Order: sequence, then structure tokens, then C-alpha cells
Amino acid sequence: MCMRETLVGGLALLLAGAIATAADGPELGKPVTEADLALWNISVAPDGAGLPPGSGTPAQGAVVYAAKCELCHGKEGQGGPNAALSGPQRTVANYVPHATTIFDFTRRAMPWQQPKSLTNDEVYAVTAYILAINKIIGDNDIMNAETLPNVRMPNRDGFVSRYPDKR
Repeated sequence: MCMRETLVGGLALLLAGAIATAADGPELGKPVTEADLALWNISVAPDGAGLPPGSGTPAQGAVVYAAKCELCHGKEGQGGPNAALSGPQRTVANYVPHATTIFDFTRRAMPWQQPKSLTNDEVYAVTAYILAINKIIGDNDIMNAETLPNVRMPNRDGFVSRYPDKR
């Protein structure tokens, strides 16, 4: 046998072995179910599409904020080691164009050490609190899936929307 035939034969055997091994699969993970996906399919659009049931007020949010947010963001959203949430500097409240963005981010990522641990009512309440300390909504306003998308943010017209029909 010549060197070329030996090389081709060896490659064929190697390929056949790889195919046989791949057919067995690595047995890693498990198939993703609709229920699994539902846990992560929590996006909220600017128009409020995707907002869950629930509600909250600034007063309720103040309680949740003191217990779960103040350590990082400071009293009334100022002076903490992490991003300020109120005040004259650029904050989430005076920068983002839609109040639903505050809800979406808070629900997904806060508190940072336990993301997705807040209930929907707690997220609505904290969102209401952040909006109220920034004088965007009143102290007695209730935030829910109907009212939150209607909040007019100070910088609403400061962005060109990628989804103009969702304003």
C-alpha cells in the first residue's frame, strides 16, 4: 500500500469513528420546554406589551427599596456606591425614553445579587418609587400594566426609536 492510500484509509476510519461517536451524542443538557422558555421570555416593549399582572405605588416601593435597593443605590436613589437613580446627573429616570424600560431592567437584573427575585408587585412598586422620587409621577399614582406605558418620561423624545410603531 502506498502512503496516500494509507492516509486516506486512516482518515476514513477516523471519520467513521467520529460519526459513530456523534450519533451517540455527548448526553449534555436536556431539551428546552415551553415552560423553560417562559421563565426567560420576559421582555417588555416600550408600549407595555409583555407587562405582567400586578401593581404598586411609590409608598409600597419605598419599603421594598429600603430593604433591597438602598444599600447599593443610596437613600432616595442618591449617594450609594452604584448608579444614582435620582438627581441632576444622568440617571435611568431622566435618560431612558420609556418607563417600561425601568420596569424591564429592574425585573431582569435587580437586585444584582439575586436577579429576577422580586415579585411583579415589588417591581411595579420600585418602579413607581423611582418615578416618584424623580417627580415624574405623583406620590399616590399606581403603576400597573395599564398605567406604566402611559408615563411620559422627560427624555422620551431624546431617542430615535427602532420601533416607532411601539411608542
